[in-house]
Amino acid sequence: MATGSKPRVFLDSNVIFSGLHSPEGAPGEILTLFIRGEIVVVVSPQVLEEVVRTLKTKLHTALPLFKTMLLSVPPIVATDPSPKEITLWREYLSLGDAAVFTAAVSARPDYFVTGDSHFTGNPDLAEKAKLRIVTPAQFLRHPPSRHQELA
Repeated sequence: MATGSKPRVFLDSNVIFSGLHSPEGAPGEILTLFIRGEIVVVVSPQVLEEVVRTLKTKLHTALPLFKTMLLSVPPIVATDPSPKEITLWREYLSLGDAAVFTAAVSARPDYFVTGDSHFTGNPDLAEKAKLRIVTPAQFLRHPPSRHQELA
């Protein structure tokens, strides 16, 4: 799964927004790792749309920074899942969460980093999807160079 020694990390919209809002916190540190090229970030179009929508309503001054980041260091943008694929996870999650989760599962990252307890608080979900779901703080407990060893 990892690209060379760089872990592939699917970021949920709340991690990106939080990192732009507070660069000193764990989400901000993850964005810094991405900008430095120490991790490979994967997102879905829906995640990007959610970030833009949230920035417009809650932190419009960060929109230029987000645009610059996307143009300077573009993430891998996974394909949005089909409605049929999303249905597999609707038993466990709301429609919006199921769509993001399905995109993360399909992208086959080393980590799905999210601040959403719907994902992090459900170990059965992670096991069924064979996906390592972690919070930003959990992800940062291991330096990026060690992530390949842990994957």
